[in-house]
Amino acid sequence: MPSLRGKPGKEPAETGPVATVDTDGIALPDRFGWWSDMVGREVMPVSIRSPHARRFRGWAEAVELPRSRLAAFGFSPLTARRSPAQIRREDPEDGFLVLVREGRVRLEQGRNDIGLGPGDMSLFSSSKPLACDFVDTGAPVRITLLRLPLTLLPLSGNRADRLLAEPLPAGTASGALLVPYLTSLPKAARTAGPAELARLGTIAVDLATSLFAARLDDRSALPARSRRTVLLARIDAFIEQHLDDPALGPAAVAAHHHMSVRTLHHLFRDERESVAATIRRRRLERCRSDLAEPGLRHLTVGEIALRRGFRHPADLSRAFRKAYGVPPSEVRAGHALNAP
Repeated sequence: MPSLRGKPGKEPAETGPVATVDTDGIALPDRFGWWSDMVGREVMPVSIRSPHARRFRGWAEAVELPRSRLAAFGFSPLTARRSPAQIRREDPEDGFLVLVREGRVRLEQGRNDIGLGPGDMSLFSSSKPLACDFVDTGAPVRITLLRLPLTLLPLSGNRADRLLAEPLPAGTASGALLVPYLTSLPKAARTAGPAELARLGTIAVDLATSLFAARLDDRSALPARSRRTVLLARIDAFIEQHLDDPALGPAAVAAHHHMSVRTLHHLFRDERESVAATIRRRRLERCRSDLAEPGLRHLTVGEIALRRGFRHPADLSRAFRKAYGVPPSEVRAGHALNAP
């Protein structure tokens, strides 16, 4: 379970592997000190200051993953410094991928000094002095941190150092997948079992590793497992984006990713379902949602089938009954539905 500690005398709120805490309910004079202690435990020891110390507000949400840790923070603007003395006293030798969601951040480490805005990403390390200024723009700062033990990263020598306080390419394929993945992971983790949680964590690490390799222009830095995970994530995103297109099928997916259909099927050999089954299941889920939506009652079952990528209404009826045990018309009528 997450080790994030709650307010004095109160446990953090937890839903499965996710823990949340905030400063509400803590006396104003104690809030900033509590926040400083929490950051020292859950991230790393740093010295922080804030012009809002007397009226500080903050919240945090943490997901403990098998090989990493993801935490989302929102807080009043502040500055953070990590000194050589703090490093000597305690150094977990972790890297932190930071995603800025709201606000502006100045990050300085090594010889690099950059400014980050919403949607920007960078990497910093617990093993080098750090200066981080969360700029006061009149609103709280919101960031997401993915904690990655440096031993997990296939970056030998000083290659990891080359990434510190450098802008990471959010516009690459890996970056475009990683940003929404990190922001949605806490919600997904709330209902995940241990095996699924491990898979979610692996995908996060592999997408981050792919992002680092893209920044270094070195795809050889990626282990074969990471390349496979990233490719599956890209295919997953492509399917989701084109699900309503009736032309979407294994051949279209394979062609878009410059591979043969046979290679695509081989890629999915160890997955829970085939490409075709994944497309069919997701289309059925969208149809089920549409059928239960009062605002779409003006659409017939056949119209819903066509708008969700089925070539013929009869195709939806057959697949729907097989998956859920009832015809689509019963869902429209408000009857109970069995889970697939």
